[in-house]
Amino acid sequence: MNLANLSGPSGPSSSDPTTPQCSAKGCRADAVWVLAWNNPKLHTPERRKTWLACEEHREHLAQFLGVRGFLKDVVPLAEWAPAEE
Repeated sequence: MNLANLSGPSGPSSSDPTTPQCSAKGCRADAVWVLAWNNPKLHTPERRKTWLACEEHREHLAQFLGVRGFLKDVVPLAEWAPAEE
């Protein structure tokens, strides 16, 4: 799972710098969703990239990926099991 948003201070709502953060631009809220996607022009069919989302941005990010045909799955962060590489 791509947890690029794990590093750095996350603002006043979270004191743990290892808490996954939402991937929406400018959002520092704790992530509660994983949006698995791939771009079929760039990735093999089994490859999954991930974005993390808070409750507020889940639908927006899912629509962004869905319109492009990239969205493959939306899973609660607590239930996400990344594929073995």
